[in-house]
Amino acid sequence: MAYDKIYTIRARLYDRICYILDPAKTTAEGGLVLQYGLNCDLLDAYREMMHTKARWDKQSGVQGYHLIHSYAPGEIEPEQAHALGVELADRLVGDRFEAVVATHIDHAHIHCHIIFNSVSFMDGRKYRSNFKAYYGDIRGTSNAISRENGLSVIEPRNHGKHYVEWDAERQGKPNIRALIRQDMDAAIEDSFTYQSFFAVLEKRGYTVKRGPNVTHTAVRPPGGSRFIRLDSLGDSYTEAGIMERLKGVRAGQKKQPELPNIPVVTLVPGRRCTIKRGMIDHRPGQKLHGLRALYVRYLYILGVIGVRGQRRRPVPFNVRAEVRRLDRYKEQFRLLHNYHVETTDQLSMLRDALQTDMEAEIEARRDLYRRKRRGEDVDGEIALANKSIWAVRKEIRVYDRIAAELPGIREQVEEYTQSQKKNQNIDHAKARERREPFTLPRTDR
Repeated sequence: MAYDKIYTIRARLYDRICYILDPAKTTAEGGLVLQYGLNCDLLDAYREMMHTKARWDKQSGVQGYHLIHSYAPGEIEPEQAHALGVELADRLVGDRFEAVVATHIDHAHIHCHIIFNSVSFMDGRKYRSNFKAYYGDIRGTSNAISRENGLSVIEPRNHGKHYVEWDAERQGKPNIRALIRQDMDAAIEDSFTYQSFFAVLEKRGYTVKRGPNVTHTAVRPPGGSRFIRLDSLGDSYTEAGIMERLKGVRAGQKKQPELPNIPVVTLVPGRRCTIKRGMIDHRPGQKLHGLRALYVRYLYILGVIGVRGQRRRPVPFNVRAEVRRLDRYKEQFRLLHNYHVETTDQLSMLRDALQTDMEAEIEARRDLYRRKRRGEDVDGEIALANKSIWAVRKEIRVYDRIAAELPGIREQVEEYTQSQKKNQNIDHAKARERREPFTLPRTDR
């Protein structure tokens, strides 16, 4: 049973190649060295890869990709594993990219390392690594080779469930399908018949696709770009399941299926607001302004921060859907809060400052490497420098997300505010109707 992982190489391509070609890891019994160069000389692979980049003027960015192809202990012999690793590399990139294949046998589980260039020697195009490439090309080709050679493959356990949905459920976060289920549960509670159920959904902004000419009944949430089939949401949300639950509602039974809980935290006066897997270092009495206040408001809307005793009104669907990115928004708030950023001008200056810090750290690390080449023991200092550079790079990535997502956050907050005002107006109108006495019109006799 082969298992595959792929990593992006953005720096030190030469070091990665040297690592996988270590003879101590690749020499089998009888002195057989399990190494192979595909479309390049094995001992000159790095130079040939860099020559390809220079020929097409694509030296920057991603330098290469590192694929690890592992087998279960005792499942395969080293020579066969190496042959299959070479075949996998040849099928994946053999017609366009230089690659180096090395099979490591220094652990109980034999595993092949495949490093290939990011730039094609044929047309200069870069390899595109994404979700589709992994599951369509790498996993698909790996499974095909395993089946052809009588080896087992990893089959998905949850058929028909998208990875994003599975990962969100694993972490206890809501996703689009979970939010649709919540709205459908509420619609079932407010309905009496199957027809009224869809009428309630349409009032909530859903678009319903059903009828005699429709094979599968589906719904599209407010602001959604595509329809979701009811039978893909689970047995309780198929047409038969909904009808059965409506019977229970009519009989006075309103038990709903369990759904993942959204983490909600209540602010306690005088204490910090703790949230799942992290902390927002902010006391309720502290006054925030600008971007920091915007993010606190947004985290409140998403349900991360709550105010004890305050009633929460319904949140628009597309705003609730943003809870999927909860950890990202918490990370963005911490960056703004740590640097006391309140305006977009300060945000822009922060980016320049972070970039300057990173360049200074990189230059200092270069000096450490020069000292190391002269024989000085500076490995500890280099490790600290790498850690510092990584931290600054992470902050720069967070900044880039803030700059890209800030307009959308402002739009979501404005939409929520307008929705709240509309609900308040409705509540006030109902309250006035209850307060006004009902009098019969006077008639002249």
